[in-house]
Amino acid sequence: MLARRQRDPLQSLQRRSQELKQQVDGLLFESRLKGALEASKRRNIYQRCIQLKQAIDENKNALQKLTKADEPAPVGNYHQKKEEEHHLLDKLTHQLQELAVSISRENGTETGALTEREEEENSAEEDEEDDDEEESAESGGEDEETEEEEEEKQEGESHPEATSGEYIALGDFMAQQVGDLTFKKGEILCIIKKNSDGWWMAKNAKGNKGLIPKTYLEPYNKEEGQESSEESSEEDTEVGDEAAEGAEVKQRTDSHWSAVRKAISEINTVDVLTTMGAVPAGFRPSTLFQLLEEGNQFRASYFLQPELTPSQLAFRDLMWDAKTGSIRSRPSRVSLILTLWSCKVIPLPGVSIQVLSRHVRLCLFDGSEVLSNIHTVRATWQPKKPKTWTFSPQVTGILPCLLDGDCFIRSNSSSPDLGILFELGISYIRNSTGERGELSCGWVFLKLFDATGIPIPAKTYKLFLNGGTPYEKGVEVDPSVSRRAHGSVFHQLMTMRRQPQLLVKLRSLNRRSRSTLSLLPETLIGSMCCVHLLIFYRQILGDVLLKDRMSLSSADLISNPVLATFPKLLEESDIMDALRSSWAEKESTLKRSEKRDRELLTAVFLLVYHDCVLPLLHSALLPPFRWAEEETEAARWKVIANFLKQNQENEGILQVLLSPEGVHEPFDISEQTYDFLGERRKNIA
Repeated sequence: MLARRQRDPLQSLQRRSQELKQQVDGLLFESRLKGALEASKRRNIYQRCIQLKQAIDENKNALQKLTKADEPAPVGNYHQKKEEEHHLLDKLTHQLQELAVSISRENGTETGALTEREEEENSAEEDEEDDDEEESAESGGEDEETEEEEEEKQEGESHPEATSGEYIALGDFMAQQVGDLTFKKGEILCIIKKNSDGWWMAKNAKGNKGLIPKTYLEPYNKEEGQESSEESSEEDTEVGDEAAEGAEVKQRTDSHWSAVRKAISEINTVDVLTTMGAVPAGFRPSTLFQLLEEGNQFRASYFLQPELTPSQLAFRDLMWDAKTGSIRSRPSRVSLILTLWSCKVIPLPGVSIQVLSRHVRLCLFDGSEVLSNIHTVRATWQPKKPKTWTFSPQVTGILPCLLDGDCFIRSNSSSPDLGILFELGISYIRNSTGERGELSCGWVFLKLFDATGIPIPAKTYKLFLNGGTPYEKGVEVDPSVSRRAHGSVFHQLMTMRRQPQLLVKLRSLNRRSRSTLSLLPETLIGSMCCVHLLIFYRQILGDVLLKDRMSLSSADLISNPVLATFPKLLEESDIMDALRSSWAEKESTLKRSEKRDRELLTAVFLLVYHDCVLPLLHSALLPPFRWAEEETEAARWKVIANFLKQNQENEGILQVLLSPEGVHEPFDISEQTYDFLGERRKNIA
């Protein structure tokens, strides 16, 4: 009887890989089939994950050591077969990693909250692996519980979406590791599989296969040409049915969707930057920045204005209280203080672009619509830790309000999916072309109510960022982090925990702060350091529109420069800082009894406003406000600081105004007139 011929080395490894694939598929099927697993079954699956990972590592090591010379007979397409086998093992490793992470989260907590012990262990592990991420929780935040977001739904990479379409390459791509496919701009590629991590399996005209990034591709249509390709590209954009974890997406409004379409139309620019290696694959044009650019609908100056009732005959959110002689306080469904602590492990852009600003934009969101103004807080960073952004809680003194990490949040929305949408962004300029733009470095959605309608607890939350736009799902900020993870299962678990993240703290209100915020509009987000100035504006609105107006049915223009100009300060934060500084200086000279007299306090505030803000707003020496232009910001502050100094030395504005050195813009009637019908906020009920 003839002896059975021994398999070739590569063939043996291929057979072993197929056996491992069957075991991994079976384990994934078992975990999905059983749904919510008992603790003992979770531990069993987790242990099998570790055992399978060790077996995969052994097979991978044997594959790496294997050479063509080890084969007893010639093998066709040897290197291609070896690369395909290496990719299969990487894919199995990634699937086990995600399953192990989900099981680990279920074992560690029932609600998704991290214990203090887990947080300390994570921090210690991060300190050993990467000095750049070496940072403990800020201030009092490190002693509190931190909470991870709800676990993302496992979109099986084990069942990637198969396609048979052809795509055209938008740029050149050079293979970054074994298993990638190199291609040139204009090359036609056939997509074999679409993986959820954004790396697709493709085949070129020569029959070579490998992974390629989907951001380099556009659908290719031979018959309909370029026009059809553009339409297909729009359709191919993955717009998810969920905006965030647990938030159901409703039908989008035109204003929001137009901003998304505008961002999609600018993705080609991001593709160029991605091709150059300037930004990670998960970066996108900023969605919230696009909304801000469309008009004033999402600006704080708009939400600060009074809102009329549906009948248009009265104010809905501005009413007079005869007992107190002031505007009536209005409680809202959401009234809290949010503190931005830090952003960690944020990917660095390449040297081909210069970052002008790092910031976080936040707003109220229900999964499809923005329900408030979009508030921006600028971050600071240190050259030694460029991946870590920090904020300045409790801004006082001369610190700009733009850096204030303490934000108040008010909303009366009844949406069960109401939450806060955070978008991390950078303003940049390309060194080669001088082109300016704004990119999203990741986003995350924090729901403010659980499934039963109970508010989430006030504590510190660790939020892991998503890539893409808030209308995409399953996109990582930097897919290479998880895709290129190697080592033990425990190392890969730590890699998942080291994804880009945002650390925030929700604070409940005491009686005094709740009473203060109740004088603001029902829906508004802003800096805590400016709350007292906003309340002055609302009090003056009540005096002018409700108490002193000759006829409540009159809609005539009102001569009041404070009402006419104050909303502009919300868009020019440096002038708001000048007012804040001038008022703090003036308030320090008042007696305690004077501070309790509301009418006297308002009259003094009006004098400070006339002496400080009005001359600055219309000074010809002050350059126009431009976002994230360092030279312009420095020039404006120099003019403002010089003005405040002269104002203080001369003990009043009159001498400064009459000085020949002062140059002012021509007088315009809009400086004096307030049209509340034109400025009022439209009813959205």
